Amino acid sequence: MTAEETMRRTDLGDLVRTRMEQLGFGLRTLAAACIDPDDPEAGPLWTRGTLENLTKGRVIKAPTPEQLHALAAGLELPRTAVKRAAAAQFLGLVEHWNENHDTRVLIARIEELDKEGIAELDEIAQIVLRRRARQSSGQE
Repeated sequence: MTAEETMRRTDLGDLVRTRMEQLGFGLRTLAAACIDPDDPEAGPLWTRGTLENLTKGRVIKAPTPEQLHALAAGLELPRTAVKRAAAAQFLGLVEHWNENHDTRVLIARIEELDKEGIAELDEIAQIVLRRRARQSSGQE
């Protein structure tokens, strides 16, 4: 592996690997689940080998938008989360996220909510913040 290959980003591969662990998926299971919901007739758009290369940090060709849609469906993640990880890995678009990608997924889910959903999520956040404030002040 060249120095260039070892220094490149692995955001998408890391996201895929983490989510596979969360779902208990192997490479074959994920490959079979990677079907673009907009074109299910096309069948799976990822192979086990390509997914293996991706998750092991090996160089692969940048995925198409359809492949990213299929990967998001297979991983049960918002498309935006997968697209942002791909943009970071393949285009160098760097955003700051936490190590295990929870923030990336949360932001993508927020972007899919309507105004009512965002208001509900804000209520939940306020409850959590109040509880933590009580805990830190020793009231709980």
